[in-house]
Amino acid sequence: MQYIFWGKLKIQNVNLKHAYIKCFGKGSKERIVPIGKIAKDALTNYLEKRQNIVDTYSVESEYLFLHDDGKKISRQDIYVMIKNLGETVLHKHITPHTLRHSFATHMLENGADLRVVQELLGHSDVATTQLYTHVSKKRLKDVYFSIN
Repeated sequence: MQYIFWGKLKIQNVNLKHAYIKCFGKGSKERIVPIGKIAKDALTNYLEKRQNIVDTYSVESEYLFLHDDGKKISRQDIYVMIKNLGETVLHKHITPHTLRHSFATHMLENGADLRVVQELLGHSDVATTQLYTHVSKKRLKDVYFSIN
């Protein structure tokens, strides 16, 4: 399964002008991840705050995401942030994998091409991505039968 470690994401891999992020996943496989307006605006705001951190602590870091003290965030930090936000906002236990699964399911439920989702998830075999279509079909059946 393909995972991108956001803690290793570098500033040079963010292209706000063309709205994408270049990531490297398992096996150093390159991924181009499109970002929407909300994410682009959030990154623009974050980069201003990040610059204040860099200036305050006189740190030089090529990494995009930093702690308030200028140190690079870790994989565990991201896990804890997502877990805490899930509990606080959604009152549910969520993980980075939950977000990945939700992303794929949402894309497919809203008409995204299976091959596009496969590429975005970094699956080498489309059969792995097709597992998400079964979830979508089950959800459709559940919704249909709950109404009727």
